[in-house]
Amino acid sequence: MPRIEIELTSNRDDGSWTWRAAGAREPRGAVDATLLPDGVSVGDLLRAETEQFMDGIEITAVLAPKEGSGKPDLLEILGSGRNEPDVITTLAKKGRSGRREDRPRRDGDSRGRRREDKKGSSRRREGAERRGSSDKDRGGDFKTSGKGGDRRRSRKGSGGDNRRSPAKVAAPRPKRLRPRRKHLKAALAVLPDEMSLIGQHLARGGIPGLRDAITAQNKAATEAGEPEIPVDLLLQLAERLQPNLRTADWHDRAEAALAGIAEVDLRDIRSVVVAADTAARTDETRELAESLREGLTARVDHEHAEWANEVRTTLDNGRIVRALRLSSRPPKAGSPLPSAELERLAEAANSSLTSQVSQDRWATIIDAVALSPVHLRVVPEGMPAEPAEELLEVVRRVSMNVPDVAASFGIEPTPPRRNRRPRRPAAS
Repeated sequence: MPRIEIELTSNRDDGSWTWRAAGAREPRGAVDATLLPDGVSVGDLLRAETEQFMDGIEITAVLAPKEGSGKPDLLEILGSGRNEPDVITTLAKKGRSGRREDRPRRDGDSRGRRREDKKGSSRRREGAERRGSSDKDRGGDFKTSGKGGDRRRSRKGSGGDNRRSPAKVAAPRPKRLRPRRKHLKAALAVLPDEMSLIGQHLARGGIPGLRDAITAQNKAATEAGEPEIPVDLLLQLAERLQPNLRTADWHDRAEAALAGIAEVDLRDIRSVVVAADTAARTDETRELAESLREGLTARVDHEHAEWANEVRTTLDNGRIVRALRLSSRPPKAGSPLPSAELERLAEAANSSLTSQVSQDRWATIIDAVALSPVHLRVVPEGMPAEPAEELLEVVRRVSMNVPDVAASFGIEPTPPRRNRRPRRPAAS
């Protein structure tokens, strides 16, 4: 999915934000506030995942801005850990040496080659013995298997059991929407020949894509000394074609979303449901839109119940940081945890912030609290005697979300600093 950098330009009364591509002059579209991270403001630069549809670019996800570490990037040199003998390089003399062993023999094989094979075998044995002795000195040995002599090290004895813990299995990524183009192809097939090319450009890039194609063609015509094609006329024709093509394109997306209602990414399904207000123009598409809304509601309710149960179970197991982070990502916007669960979560966070807790743990919990629904209810039961600068920096960064905690450290809540690109000078 293509990613672009966008700049927020205004906050609408309906809860959405207008945006434009970074460095552009005019706003490009609108994005729902539920997709944006907390604490955004006009002028912020964000990375966004986009989808190209008939009516333009639609933002499907917004990524939180990266926080700079303030430390220089370092390169780490990794070696084998073995004490290898020095390597000596000898340059061969130019020309023919005149040695008999270097001359090819007529009988196919040569005594010189056999002699070299023996020498090479002995050298390999000596190298293996040296490696084996050095490895035994470090308390390990090598087992050789496979055609290429691939070696794996097994640790025994003095080092104890140094087996690595199994790697964490990443959660499966939700299935993305992959619509078929059946209805769109059918809509393009019935167009007259003189309108077919316009329809194809609309299907690929919408009105902006068609305008770019016209501009490029007129530029080439000007360079060749040929007349330009009428831009306004073609755009008028495209505006007449676009509603039907948009409906056909939405029809393909809606059928794919309904078929995968239980597994397709919720963001993709929501985008199809939102587009139904303007794209569902026939009785068939309106019925499809209603079925899609019902399926989306059922799935969101189901996932919301599973989410609340997971937060409750995680809290029961004493995993407070995990519970806080889960509570900040409800699948159903505007439906938080029940009051009793919110109270439990706040009490667990308070009891986890004491003077006996390490400052690293303090910073981790505060970072999780800042995005949770209980961020205004948390009051630490104890404070570190001498807070380190690293902990204070975390508190400053999230001070707007946890004002009571920031006040306990004597820190005035301030908005976080964001990296902003300098605006491009206006063209004269």
